[in-house]
Amino acid sequence: MSENKLIKTVYMDCPICDKTHNVELRKRIATTIIKGDTVSYPETYFHCENTKDDECDFETAKMTDENLLNARNSYRKMHDLLTSDEIIQTRKSYRLSQVDLAQLMGWGEATISRYETKSIQDEAHDAMLRLVRDNPLVALEFLQRNREKFSHTKFLEIKEQITEQLDSHGKEFLSRQALKGDYARFEDPSDFNGFKSLDIDKIEVAISYFAQKVENLFKVKLMKMLWYADVQAFKDQNHAITGLVYQHEPMGALPIGHNDLMNLENVNVTEKQSYNFSSMFHFHPIPNADYSILSQEEKDILDVVVKKFRTYSTEEIVDYMHEEKAYLNTEPNAIIPFSLAKDIRPLN
Repeated sequence: MSENKLIKTVYMDCPICDKTHNVELRKRIATTIIKGDTVSYPETYFHCENTKDDECDFETAKMTDENLLNARNSYRKMHDLLTSDEIIQTRKSYRLSQVDLAQLMGWGEATISRYETKSIQDEAHDAMLRLVRDNPLVALEFLQRNREKFSHTKFLEIKEQITEQLDSHGKEFLSRQALKGDYARFEDPSDFNGFKSLDIDKIEVAISYFAQKVENLFKVKLMKMLWYADVQAFKDQNHAITGLVYQHEPMGALPIGHNDLMNLENVNVTEKQSYNFSSMFHFHPIPNADYSILSQEEKDILDVVVKKFRTYSTEEIVDYMHEEKAYLNTEPNAIIPFSLAKDIRPLN
């Protein structure tokens, strides 16, 4: 055990010396063995100064439960399992009782209560809890699967609670999942993605960065600017910025999943009607965007692209890209490999 720390003194009946006096409430780091592993955990206890015996420390029943829970949570962290607090937070995020969540998962009624207070969940149950925590749609799927465990009224109540959670912060998750689905076959760094795995955070701030520096930034122009930024980064640093994969389309390079990209919560885009009643997508900066996500080298590259194309119209940037060897040397609808980026014309 490490050196202990005094928290405060408490006037109470002391079971060590059978007297009423100020007893020290202390905390220390203790060790114990759980499932064969030695774990360290914070332990609180009372210390009686009136006795010099070795047995001068004691705990209340509540403190013993809390110390055991701390030990189990230390074990959970060691094995990358949800802690009891994280399980509680998952349940409360959906405003569910312990029994409600257990039944929703298809488990025994006391299972969640045990996981929150004393038992350590196995890896299979932990994986299921993480799915429910991270994705309200999974919670709805579990609810539908186990709806016979609830009355009709209770089922509708819980469904509404989960739907509220989905509405409150689910859009960003779902839009990110959709974009990640578009890139499932491009997870590994390769010539297709500029040896950069998909980085949605950088995509969002790069778009905002462009939008704050380019007036009236619309979709076609933005997509070309993203391509130029990625290929310039690849040319300079041997890897792209965003991890986007671009295809040869009639209007130039267009990222795979571009429609899902526009649905990202942190992409600020409004739809307008053009003179011929077609849709135009106008991009705006995000208030309080965290541009520190971008390295200084990446910002410099974005600035070079901005300086080059700030005043270009959509038609001009499309025509400019149509003359790039990377575009000319790929077939329609084919992926434009980044290895061709070495041949792009200088931007400055």
